[in-house]
Amino acid sequence: MTPREYLGSAAVPGGQELKLYRRGGDYMIVLDRNELMSSRMSGSEKQLALMTIDRLRGRKAPHLLIGGYGMGFTLRAALGALAPDAALTVAELVPEIIAWARGPMTDLAAGCLDDPRVRLVIDDVVDVIAAGRGSYDAILLDVDNGPDGLTAAANDRLYDRKGLDAARAALKPGGILAVWSAGSDDAFTRRLRSAGFSVEEVAVRARDNGKGPRHVIWFAQKG
Repeated sequence: MTPREYLGSAAVPGGQELKLYRRGGDYMIVLDRNELMSSRMSGSEKQLALMTIDRLRGRKAPHLLIGGYGMGFTLRAALGALAPDAALTVAELVPEIIAWARGPMTDLAAGCLDDPRVRLVIDDVVDVIAAGRGSYDAILLDVDNGPDGLTAAANDRLYDRKGLDAARAALKPGGILAVWSAGSDDAFTRRLRSAGFSVEEVAVRARDNGKGPRHVIWFAQKG
């Protein structure tokens, strides 16, 4: 077996340490013993973008906020599906994630951060949402492991009632809050509904070929 090569580490503000590894042509971002992200499994992250954009059909010059760059799969999928008049704001809390995208994972990034439609903000997506009242056609969240997070307790602020109210306020009428998760969470579905969203929960496979673990995406539409 090809050995795993350590490439670097990054401290999550208020949380733990992320580590980047490479094995052959594959990359992994690991927290403790949990593999948070892998370049081998990108299907559900791409669907987060593609299924959201499908639900925005007919909107002129949509503005999407992506919370969490990760390995860039959601951003690249969105860029491939959106017209030149679209705008994408990417909020990433950990600067090293972007340094890795521009460094050891530059081929994987494929220039997506330099697309003229993209604005990168190194900040907590919670604060970006709070500052964006009525700004976004969609907010796509792939932060931590979903509502049941691992990396930082502060991420819970995205998924509690106050966080959902802020997301709803940041959306334009009919806008969509799309949330990726490693698994289902009935309590979160109820919170979305109680915050005034109409909710669709969709199961998606982790791999592009329809195999791998089953992940969940919530599509919560503002009335």
